[in-house]
Amino acid sequence: MLSASLSMPLFAACGGPSTSTPPPPVDDTQSGQVAPAPNAPPQQRAKKGLNTTQKVAILAGAAALYYLYNRQKNAQGQGPEGQYYLSKNGRVYYRDAQNRAHWVTPPPGGIRVPESEARAYEDFEGYNNRSTGRDLTDVVGAPAQ
Repeated sequence: MLSASLSMPLFAACGGPSTSTPPPPVDDTQSGQVAPAPNAPPQQRAKKGLNTTQKVAILAGAAALYYLYNRQKNAQGQGPEGQYYLSKNGRVYYRDAQNRAHWVTPPPGGIRVPESEARAYEDFEGYNNRSTGRDLTDVVGAPAQ
C-alpha cells in the first residue's frame, strides 16, 4: 500500500494528456526591435524586379503589415520566415519554435513595392506614407482576400 502511494504521484506526472498552453506573446515592439521581414529585407526584395521606369509605392503602417501578412499567411514553418497570422485585435504575429507569438512591426522606412502590386493596399493607412485610411481591425471581421 505504501509503495503504491509513493509511485502514484510519479506516474501521474509522467503520463496523461498535456494541458500546457503556449507561453505568452512576446512584444518585440516594446524593445524597439523590428521583426525581420520574411526571406530578405523588403527593400531589397522589391528592388530586385524594378527598373528605373517602373513606379513604386511605399507601404508603411497598416498597409505594410497587411502586405507582410498576405505574403506569409500560407508559408510553412515557424519564426519570421514562417506563417504569419492576423489576430482578433488587428495585429500581425508569427510563432517561434517554442510556440510564442511575436508581434510583427513594419519597417520604419516602409516597404518599396511595385505600384501594380501595392494597389491592393491603397485604402490602408500607410499607403505612400499616408496617415489616414483603414487599419487591420477593419480586416479582421471581413472575409479573407
